[in-house]
Amino acid sequence: MTKIQKTYSPLDGSLYVERELYDKDQMTAALKKAKAAQIQWAKTPLAEKQRICLAAIEVFEENKAIIAEELCWQMGRPIRYAEGEVSSFAARARYMVSISDACLSRIETTEKEGFTRYIEKCAVGVVFVIAPWNYPIHTPINSIIPALLAGNSVLLKHSAQTPLCGERIVEAFKKAGLPEGVLQNLVLSHELTKTLAQQEEVQSITFTGSVAAGTEIEKACAGRFINLTLELGGKDPAYVRGDADVSFAAESLADGAFFNSGQSCCGIERIYVHESVYEEFISKFVMQVKSYVLGCSNDHNTTLGPVVRSSAARQIREQISEAIESGAVPLIDAAEFSMDQVGTAYLAPQVLTGVDHSMRIMREETFGPVVGIMKVSGDEEAVTLMNDSDFGLSAAIYSKDTSAASELGKEVETGTVFVNRCDFLDPELVWTGVKNTGRGYSLSVRGFDNYTQLKSFHIKHA
Repeated sequence: MTKIQKTYSPLDGSLYVERELYDKDQMTAALKKAKAAQIQWAKTPLAEKQRICLAAIEVFEENKAIIAEELCWQMGRPIRYAEGEVSSFAARARYMVSISDACLSRIETTEKEGFTRYIEKCAVGVVFVIAPWNYPIHTPINSIIPALLAGNSVLLKHSAQTPLCGERIVEAFKKAGLPEGVLQNLVLSHELTKTLAQQEEVQSITFTGSVAAGTEIEKACAGRFINLTLELGGKDPAYVRGDADVSFAAESLADGAFFNSGQSCCGIERIYVHESVYEEFISKFVMQVKSYVLGCSNDHNTTLGPVVRSSAARQIREQISEAIESGAVPLIDAAEFSMDQVGTAYLAPQVLTGVDHSMRIMREETFGPVVGIMKVSGDEEAVTLMNDSDFGLSAAIYSKDTSAASELGKEVETGTVFVNRCDFLDPELVWTGVKNTGRGYSLSVRGFDNYTQLKSFHIKHA
């Protein structure tokens, strides 16, 4: 019997998309097609691959409005911000195309009489990209573009919450002239996703999602020695030093904590503030948070939409309630946000003080519109608390002394250090994490590493 994948919109709980799940035979057929297509695609000149990728980006941008609306309904991004992800998709993709000549070119060695020696960067084969729902457009493109340019074929498995995003991406490349089978969108169950990861034809996997799911993917690949990139959980901290521009820090960190309803891997979930500016920061931060408009995402006045589903809202509420029962002080009255309603995906933003690291709200990934704030005596205490986490994706330090902040950043266990900004991906910088946040790289010149295999040529002339 055919199994159906159902996507319910967080806006009103309605059934928004239905798709038939692949069975094992369909999965095997797609894999076989990808393997066959990759052999010819790898022989395609890089200039032609670049042309097709750039054309696909243009096709995607032409549909910006409808893609934004679909994104809004699938995962709850306020419509006023939804087109921004399409623009981000395009900017990142074009950047990766622009550096591909240098990133994929032959590595030359020193001259040696009678010999020619060099290192080629070869395609690995079939790449499996498993994409998330929270940034469902620009996250997979970080992998798809370098993988295709390197000569690989790509199998894309998108989140069940955002299936139309996967379809739109593949549709754009098809219209741009990408050969059949080189990029395919697969509708897979969790079980078949693990099965596909175990197939010998798959030589590189990129996964973005939870630690638990990432662990399952890593187990599925055990013993195969393939390229595996994992971007998993986060509990990203920020530190406001005593010399910071407090008004700017409050505005910046509120956006970093509450954009996308807090559903960002690198969103700010805990803030440490120097005692000398603590009261001022709290006052300005709370004022900023109270300015948000919680509402239906298709309303252009909405600045804070629902979280992805009601079950996620329930788990976030549980963390908040546990913290309050343990002594945390809520600074936001949920009654001020009329759309806040238990049992739905709508919940008011929350700011908690009186928190400590014995509380889940300061240790576990929340992935919602809530942040805990602690007072600290100085740099040493702040760094100790920032590092007291199982995660390490990004960290932010606010200070007018950028040199001191940068030096302090060297002590923070994280993949990215922001100074006077947060929650931002620069395609020229490598995106990576430490500890339980994962392994591997995306973006920058290192973003091609996961999708290439080095091959040395050592030629002795007769």
